[in-house]
Amino acid sequence: MRRPRVLRQDVLASLVVFLVALPLCVGVAVASGVPAELGLITGIIGGLVVGFLPGSTLQVSGPAAGLTVLVFEAVQEFGLGMLGAIVLLTGVLQVVLGLLRCGRWFRAMSVSVVEGMLAGIGLVLIFGQLYTMAGAPQPRSGLDKLLGVPGLVIDVLSDPTMLTGAAIGFGTMAVLVLWPTVPARLRVVPAPLAAVGLATAVTAVFHLDVAHVTVRGLLEVVQPPGGDDLAALGGFAVLGTVVAFTLIASAESLFSAAAIDRMHTGPRTHYDKELVAQGVGNSLCGLLGALPMTAVIVRSSANVRAGARTPLSRILHGAWLLLFTALLPVAIGLVPLAALAGVLVHAGWKLVPVRQIGPLLRRSRGEALVLGATAVAIVTTNLFEGVVLGVVLAVAKSAWDTSHIQVGVRELTGGRMVVTLSGNATFLRLPRVLETLEALPKDRPIELDLTGVSHLDLACQTALEGWALRHNEVGGEPVRLTVADVARTAATDRVAEPQGEDGPVGPGGPSEFTEGSRG
Repeated sequence: MRRPRVLRQDVLASLVVFLVALPLCVGVAVASGVPAELGLITGIIGGLVVGFLPGSTLQVSGPAAGLTVLVFEAVQEFGLGMLGAIVLLTGVLQVVLGLLRCGRWFRAMSVSVVEGMLAGIGLVLIFGQLYTMAGAPQPRSGLDKLLGVPGLVIDVLSDPTMLTGAAIGFGTMAVLVLWPTVPARLRVVPAPLAAVGLATAVTAVFHLDVAHVTVRGLLEVVQPPGGDDLAALGGFAVLGTVVAFTLIASAESLFSAAAIDRMHTGPRTHYDKELVAQGVGNSLCGLLGALPMTAVIVRSSANVRAGARTPLSRILHGAWLLLFTALLPVAIGLVPLAALAGVLVHAGWKLVPVRQIGPLLRRSRGEALVLGATAVAIVTTNLFEGVVLGVVLAVAKSAWDTSHIQVGVRELTGGRMVVTLSGNATFLRLPRVLETLEALPKDRPIELDLTGVSHLDLACQTALEGWALRHNEVGGEPVRLTVADVARTAATDRVAEPQGEDGPVGPGGPSEFTEGSRG
């Protein structure tokens, strides 16, 4: 308040964010299969509650397209009454994770898994909203949505009402795509608001027969979870959904925070405090039976680009949402569902990292495989199983990449063979190591040099001992072993006091693999 220039910037930025958030709050709610007002309630809480809490300065929270698929599946499986209980427990878990300082660990997620998750969500969102655009019921699974598209196209072409809805939806998408090319004075209006506003005007002027958003009022849609809903939280399927909500909402919020921090020079995000703030917001959303919230990159980036300097802009955007919902609820009922579906198809397309796939393939095919497998698994199964598969593949790839080992064989004068291992000797590379060792002559003295090994796991250690014992049984001279301190420490329980031909040898010197030794 003491800096009028900053105050003016924040007020103007809050209006921009409000205009961006309004159609998205309604669209995400409708796409999630819940009343439109529940999306607005989540947006209001994201502004008026989370906006006051510490964590991120300029990040804006509300209902996100990234959770649409998961919310839709939860409502279909457990009913709208359970949604509040699920979101409430999600918020509590986020608060606990934040207090335990787990926020930083969400940054350790593989980029390929995150991109694959967003791509899978985007594809399911796109195919699902095509049905809403045409006024047809959505199939439940992502695979059914995909496989039903050819039949949907035939139905649209043969039904004038469905064709009208599809035309409004695709027209809305065309406005979103072309809006950046219009004169700058028109671009003051955010693209989603302009697209929905034009679609609403066309529908009203030409009296088009299409479905509109159903308006019931804020107080009528608030449905706090009851005792039966809270008791049902102990079910395995419900807990799996809660875990999915918690992980995805937290990851999306903290990834968004990292992206927004790169867009401005103000205070950096405190990830643990931001996680607690998101948890408080989701707990309140759950108590009111509303949609779950995350930090939303679209609104947050609009906030930064509009010149916001303090948290006041995100707080005021929640106040504008509350005033609009309370004073002009009839305006929401004029919006055609096909227009909102067009906005979400466009949002889903932006979640698919089309431009990044080519460079990723050239840089790392393994990472591209993780991305593609995660996205395909989400479309064909569900969000939670797809993300779990992606994480497993990412861990397996990381383990494979870090288990590099070099195997070298050279012959010294006198016929002695020296086998040198360097790198990480793990079970993943064991076949290659054993193939090299078993191909060595059985009647030649062998020296195994492990001084370059930085890690030797139990599987490799046991396999090397077994090979040495077999070689000693048929060879004339026991296998000599040379180890460094790190390798000797890794094998403390299995390596005996080194005994060379000249007596005890210090660290790094040779020892013998003999049948009676532990080395």
